[in-house]
Amino acid sequence: MIVRLTQKLGKKLHLSPTKSYPADANPLADWTAHLFTAGRTQYILVTNTPTLYSAVLYGRGISNDARFLDAIFGAIREVMEADDLSLAYQKLVAPAAATVSFSKTFSRSVTGSMNDHIMCGKVYLTESGLSLQETSYRLNCTPLSAIEYSNPRQACQAISAELLAESS
Repeated sequence: MIVRLTQKLGKKLHLSPTKSYPADANPLADWTAHLFTAGRTQYILVTNTPTLYSAVLYGRGISNDARFLDAIFGAIREVMEADDLSLAYQKLVAPAAATVSFSKTFSRSVTGSMNDHIMCGKVYLTESGLSLQETSYRLNCTPLSAIEYSNPRQACQAISAELLAESS
């Protein structure tokens, strides 16, 4: 599994990846993470690189790679289960999480889409007072130009169905 870190998040975790790895062969084993602040609270947005499927989690207390990985995999699992993708998590994400490589971000379109998600997420979290789960759900229902105006939820469901059919 590849976890791509922005410089801001890498600094918080005391990690500074020097390489930018190519896309993982398993699309659900390639994630990009970014740190942001909304209303004086730190959050982390973790986004599946190919589908832009995302989860939002609290950044407080996450100061090293072990805590970070535990937190993001928990958040990814929760969001995928809420979208009826628990089988995809169990068969495609969890096994890949056994070996994690940290990388620099490599796609400006992904970081640009993440910045769009962050702008919306700040409104959902601070002004609307939504939970992390509801914020993640709404972000995943937002059409994005980087995935041809599909929404991340549909893109993740389609790729999960395709990968699960191949593995059967």
